[in-house]
Amino acid sequence: MRIALDAMGTDRAPANEVAGAQAAVAADPDLEVVLVGHESVVRPEMERIGTGDRVQFIHAPDQITTHDAPASALRKKPKSSIAIGLTLHKEGHVDAFVSAGSTGAVMAGSLFILRPLAGVDRPTVATLLPTAKGPTLMLDAGANIECKAGHLLQFAQLGGIYMQDLLDIESPRIGLLNVGTEPTKGTEEVQEAFQLLDASPLNFVGNVEGRDIIHHACDVLVCDGFPGNILLKFYESVAGFLIEHLRSRLDEGGLGSVDLEDAVRFLDYQEYGGAPLLGVNGVSIICHGESSPRAIQNAIDVAAQAVRNGTLDHMTRELQSGAEREA
Repeated sequence: MRIALDAMGTDRAPANEVAGAQAAVAADPDLEVVLVGHESVVRPEMERIGTGDRVQFIHAPDQITTHDAPASALRKKPKSSIAIGLTLHKEGHVDAFVSAGSTGAVMAGSLFILRPLAGVDRPTVATLLPTAKGPTLMLDAGANIECKAGHLLQFAQLGGIYMQDLLDIESPRIGLLNVGTEPTKGTEEVQEAFQLLDASPLNFVGNVEGRDIIHHACDVLVCDGFPGNILLKFYESVAGFLIEHLRSRLDEGGLGSVDLEDAVRFLDYQEYGGAPLLGVNGVSIICHGESSPRAIQNAIDVAAQAVRNGTLDHMTRELQSGAEREA
């Protein structure tokens, strides 16, 4: 299996990408990682840490930054690490693409280069939220700020398939993020989405309030990208806050910092790697710009697992079956 990794994405690129790639291949003997980036900075880093034969390199002279307008940057910079990495995936040279670069550019590139799956109106960014009893997949995490009810239904379908493959959950519980549990709560679109989900063959458990997420009220949490991104950013801050807060309250000789970090590790977003862009014709994983080498390694693992599980084929079959049922 070969996975293309944008080597120019993180805040500490390419050091974090090269280290994460090396750790990933060291842990997985069947994996190869193709680093895509500028030769002048990536090659020296590869030589510095001594990457082996299973970490390869392809030169990309252009770089898209977070200051660039995503769509125009892809047109103006066709030899960027994002464009080249996605093209490698489209042409079958690699099995997946991972990037911690501009989220907008990765999303736009995935739409333009990989293209949406047949029947998908809006591809969606999904992310795993840690809970007391295992992760919950939340989607959308910021790609689609305003969604119609039908989009939310499709997010639930895509998320359910992903969780079936990721955690082997036969019938994932689908929840709809809302301000109350009653069907009449929320905006008109959310109320309509409730009715669509309730009438669907999905295992819909109803509305889920924010306070119930941490208690694992559902396996898949569906929402617009606006509240979804706010929720994601809040989650990202929790682990660090808890460590600092508890540390400030402990006397010397109390619970040590290592124990504290271990106790809240399940809340650390870096443990879950990257966020898959579901609904495109490929495996495209989006990472946080602050991703550490460990987070990059975990994102590569997420991509590899999606490939091994045949998640893309599974989604294609389910979407086709759904279209045939509606015809």
